[in-house]
Parts: sequence; structure tokens; C-alpha cells
Amino acid sequence: MVSDNQLTHKRIRIRIPKDYHQEPVISRLVSDYGLIVNITAAMLGSNGVGDGWFDLDLQGTSAQIDSALIYINDLNLEIWHDIDTGSW
Repeated sequence: MVSDNQLTHKRIRIRIPKDYHQEPVISRLVSDYGLIVNITAAMLGSNGVGDGWFDLDLQGTSAQIDSALIYINDLNLEIWHDIDTGSW
């Protein structure tokens, strides 16, 4: 059983549509949810054109990560959970 205060990791991939380029999505994961966020890979269109894809390693408590995932879902962003890090 994982303690509520024990840190855990979750690897995800999210798509940030071009309409969200001015929205500080990743910054809010840190400031609003207290997560440590490591961007392990990213793909962005030149000059901010097109959608962006981010492979993220999230570190925090289970409650922090769950709350952050609800935030991402509320924004209707595409998200893949527990992706295979071997392909990064």
C-alpha cells in the first residue's frame, strides 16, 4: 500500500493543441499541483505552428498526480498513461 505522502512517478504523453500554446499547462502542473515535472521528450511545430507533444515524467504524491490528471482531462487534452519509455 502506498502512503498518501509517498512520492510516486507517472509517465504520460500529452498533446497540446495549437489553441493552447498560450496556456501554461505544464507550468500549472508545477505551480498549482506541486509536481516535479521532467520533460523527457517534446515535439513542437516551428514558430509555434501546429500541435505539440510532450512526454512527461511526473513526480508527486498519488493525490497530486490524480488532481493534475483531472486538470488535464478538464482541458480535453489527449493523454496517454504509462507509455513505454523505451520508445522515447
